[in-house]
Amino acid sequence: MFLCIFEKQNRRMNLIVDIGNTLVKVAVFQNDKLIEVDSMEQNLFEKKINYFFKTYPKISHSILSSVQEHPLTWEKILQQKTCFIKLTSATPVFFSNRYLTPNTLGIDRIALVASAAYNFPNKNVLVIDAGTCITYDFLNKTKEYLGGAISPGIKMRAKAMHQYTGKLPLVELNMDIENKILGKNTQQCMQIGVLKATSLEIDGFIEEYKDVYEDLTIILTGGDSQVLSKNVKNSIFASSNFLIEGLNQILEFNK
Repeated sequence: MFLCIFEKQNRRMNLIVDIGNTLVKVAVFQNDKLIEVDSMEQNLFEKKINYFFKTYPKISHSILSSVQEHPLTWEKILQQKTCFIKLTSATPVFFSNRYLTPNTLGIDRIALVASAAYNFPNKNVLVIDAGTCITYDFLNKTKEYLGGAISPGIKMRAKAMHQYTGKLPLVELNMDIENKILGKNTQQCMQIGVLKATSLEIDGFIEEYKDVYEDLTIILTGGDSQVLSKNVKNSIFASSNFLIEGLNQILEFNK
């Protein structure tokens, strides 16, 4: 439900706030068109949000999606300046949620499915979000969300090898090892293992879904989507703003 405590006048822009596990993404939409988007650390949020309101005085509505704890002052700022909605599992959406435990479904996954439902109507869609975790979410051609899967993301896999062994180092992914299968030292072996295992996992999921659902549209998004899109064999459409587009459509739907 919207909370509006200001006079809208002729303001017609949407402000989208997506609080992820590592960064906060803020975007402005007008008539479904993305005008500006920025990612930041949490300590920069209030400074940046003031910039957005000053730069775009026509912002009238806002939505906040968060997968972690955040200062309540952020919500108060949005409530004071806009018609505000906080995305929860109870927020009305324009697809059918068939998840057995809808209250436990991550709101980031809700936003991704909303984007799939809006951008690919009457299609079977598999949305793969490569972030801290890798999530797989399936929407069928009748706009029914049926569920999916969750697995560790690239950085989590690398960190786990370091933390759960005595001598393996903490490695960063190096693009020099793309298309390689033989590591020449321990660091390269770990980098190749993380990248290849993740890529093969994604390809395997895609093939299994294709065996069951014809005319499958594949969406790869998230912070690690660009590096993975170069290594996954299946043809996929990658969009770094796919989630915030879904949030904007949920906001429009609830106006």
